[in-house]
Amino acid sequence: MIQSPTGAATTVSLSRLLLRQTPPCLVSSLSPHSAAPYNHSHPLRLLRFSLSHSSSPNRNVAAMNVVSDRNVSHEPGSKQALISLSDKKNLAFVGNGLQELGYTIVSTGGTASALESAGVAVTKVEQLTQFPEMLDGRVKTLHPNIHGGILARRDQKHHIEALNTHGIGTFDVVVVNLYPFYDKVTSTGGVEFEDGIENIDIGGPAMIRAAAKNHKDVLVVVDSEDYPDLLEFLKGNQNDDKFRLKLAWKAFQHVASYDSAVSEWLWKQSVGDKFPPSLTVPLLLKSSLRYGENPHQKAAFYVDKRLSEVNAGGIATSIQHHGKEMSYNNYLDADAAWNCVSEFRNPTCVVVKHTNPCGVASRDDILEAYRLAVKADPVSAFGGIVAFNVEVDEVLAKEIREFRSPTDGETRMFYEIVVAPSYTEKGLEILRGKSKTLRILEAKKNEPGKLSLRQVGGGWLAQDSDDLTPNDIQFSVVSEKAPQESELRDAEFAWLCVKHVKSNAIVIAKDNCMLGMGSGQPNRVESLRIAIRKAGGAIKGAALASDAFFPFAWKDAVEEACENEIGVIAEPGGSIRDKDAIDCCNNKFTYELKSVFDITWLHE
Repeated sequence: MIQSPTGAATTVSLSRLLLRQTPPCLVSSLSPHSAAPYNHSHPLRLLRFSLSHSSSPNRNVAAMNVVSDRNVSHEPGSKQALISLSDKKNLAFVGNGLQELGYTIVSTGGTASALESAGVAVTKVEQLTQFPEMLDGRVKTLHPNIHGGILARRDQKHHIEALNTHGIGTFDVVVVNLYPFYDKVTSTGGVEFEDGIENIDIGGPAMIRAAAKNHKDVLVVVDSEDYPDLLEFLKGNQNDDKFRLKLAWKAFQHVASYDSAVSEWLWKQSVGDKFPPSLTVPLLLKSSLRYGENPHQKAAFYVDKRLSEVNAGGIATSIQHHGKEMSYNNYLDADAAWNCVSEFRNPTCVVVKHTNPCGVASRDDILEAYRLAVKADPVSAFGGIVAFNVEVDEVLAKEIREFRSPTDGETRMFYEIVVAPSYTEKGLEILRGKSKTLRILEAKKNEPGKLSLRQVGGGWLAQDSDDLTPNDIQFSVVSEKAPQESELRDAEFAWLCVKHVKSNAIVIAKDNCMLGMGSGQPNRVESLRIAIRKAGGAIKGAALASDAFFPFAWKDAVEEACENEIGVIAEPGGSIRDKDAIDCCNNKFTYELKSVFDITWLHE
């Protein structure tokens, strides 16, 4: 029984007043905030008990002090850390490290058990909250005794007074990571909706955000990679605001990325439309780059961490087996080469220079395909990127290493990057011997159906990825002459190639081999003339593909194509002068009869 200030007898429950299990020798003392010694006439605010650890069956209170409302609820100089982790990597390291530095460790559920197994003394959260976990673990840390201790500003007298009034201790360190929502919803076979919902963390983000907001007084850690730096910082008893601020930034970024995954998943479950009214794209730094597109520009490379990109392939997730670090332009060129070569079913080689394919060839024999792709434009191929859609084995690696330029038959071909879906051990060994700087990338084919994003000043453009192949397209003959089967195949091949050439884009191809291409010109005639010049004498009867319709025909691109004996033209159509293009090809008196295709997208 305890006498209350009013004189009435009051029964006090030990379990409701015990806020922390303290060592048996520890007796509460006056807080440094107290201005005067304890006065029995002072209103009672808090009773603190120290439990006896004697073997006596009657474990009575060993000591009891009354603390005024100006006292903090933990001993002067005591330090407290809160640890609650789903990913328990290096948990014992950080737990033992904090304990050795004199921190009292407060923890939850499985984390507490793991710490105890590692020999770390733990105070469980429910001992502070005096409330058990409930609602299947949904509620355990959402309590004033936790969040008050995290959020209280130490430089605000009324904050400390509020803690004293309610018997709440402060936290100096918060080490928390979140339920594995990202891994759950991207796991093989997917996840049931209810299971996904239960893996949305609530208490974790609340603690992280609270600690990050109060980073001036609380160190917050969300990444096990930061444990060594945390302990070194605490050992030095430093007060580096930049270190605290960096941890706070990382904490908020961690929660933001987590929330973006939840948002993306819920949108897909509820609506599924590819273009939500708002969109958050989480990006993870993969590497800092030497410079950007030009030497005076700083640059970095980030991996897209949207759920839709998980296991979806692409150059961003490629493995680099050898060579110098990738540059800004390397990534652009490698992406262009890989996207192009991945289009083809038969063994294919693609050579890219400045994001444009300058050589493409498909053959049953990949060695022949490689030679033909280089031969299409050996000047551009030198110093370019070479990509294959088949495994690079010992034989192919030797050919890549030793092949001489078709221009002089002597100069060994030099490449910045080789990209392929896989390599044999011997193939890798041989390629590594070609050059110390040659970048060797292993990549996975892009999955279809991605959302393509492109930045413009002040905004982003979003569109479906261009996944269409000739199988998704209906080629309609609009000229009088019907194409032969070989010409149709050439047109399909040229169309796959022109898809990856920058506008105004023209590709001339024959027998599953690019003969010439023109790109990036301000008018289509100039692109055509470049392609014709590169194709040379092999142009007769070849297929020509244009990525857009021809606005003019006579004395323009179509007429010049006919004059150079192009056998078939594939173009989307849609010009108000389409009839001129058809008439130009149908003019039997001036030119040999040509075939013209209009391209119709089946999914239009």
